[in-house]
Amino acid sequence: MGVNDTQFTLDGKPTFLLGISYYGGLGAPDETITADFDDLAARGINWIRVWATWASGGSDVSAVDGAGAATQPYMDRLVRLVGEADARGIVVDVTLTRGEGAGSVHSLEGHLGAVRTIAGALKGHLNAYIDLANERNVGDKRYVPFEELGALRDAVKEIDPARLVTASQGGDISDDELQQYVKVARVDFVCPHRPRDAGSPGQTEEATRQYLKRLADLGSPKPVHYQEPFRRDYGNWQPTAQDFLADLRAAVRGGAGGWCLHNGSPRRAEEGPARSFDLRPGQPRLMEQLDGEETRVVRRMAEVAAEAAR
Repeated sequence: MGVNDTQFTLDGKPTFLLGISYYGGLGAPDETITADFDDLAARGINWIRVWATWASGGSDVSAVDGAGAATQPYMDRLVRLVGEADARGIVVDVTLTRGEGAGSVHSLEGHLGAVRTIAGALKGHLNAYIDLANERNVGDKRYVPFEELGALRDAVKEIDPARLVTASQGGDISDDELQQYVKVARVDFVCPHRPRDAGSPGQTEEATRQYLKRLADLGSPKPVHYQEPFRRDYGNWQPTAQDFLADLRAAVRGGAGGWCLHNGSPRRAEEGPARSFDLRPGQPRLMEQLDGEETRVVRRMAEVAAEAAR
């Protein structure tokens, strides 16, 4: 995996990253991963997002603890999962989050230890990048200042200079924030988590063009990667397959580097599948947890992305 100007590359070839959330993947048994990855590759899906710090359903499946040390068997599972993805031409987004309790790193020192541990474990695997801090701008325990992002970035690059890194943003990125991502954090690409409302798909193409223009104006063209757009069972708006595919089409036409079919557990009172949030033994694999609308997206997303790129 690499970056060339505003595009991602795989084996040197410009490639749009077409992905799906696989958050709790470190808790999944081998047979789940094998079956899911085979299905994803067959559908033209070439990247997944997995968390190195993840707790769901009362179970912590993190590859690192709050102080940044490796935890077993999940660190070994992370390395094995990345290898299984590599065998199928799939990129892995390895995400961390700052916070308290299970499924997070608890301080800058722990965070530095975690990225060093992961960078060392994955050295030699060329199909993964690291999201240093999920939604680092949110004003709670997730918050990571830009100066700390820069230190985290340097910690990774000292161990593995070629490893791509980013840090995701909750919501759109302001002009000042974008400059900080470029000049202070020095990430390899940007990951805005755009608003999750019914108007979002209609805004994505122009929003992407504006991001790319602003990055060019800063003298630092980079890919714009939509790793966590809207999803079903999140709020009052329940997006359909048509909404997802419209957002994907707009991302491609706007010049984005990648897009994700985001999925997860319901936030509202009614029950529903945990999807990527819980893939532990006893749970259906991801392709069996997706609902009808999401399944329709999986069936068409590669076709829609290809058509939009013409």
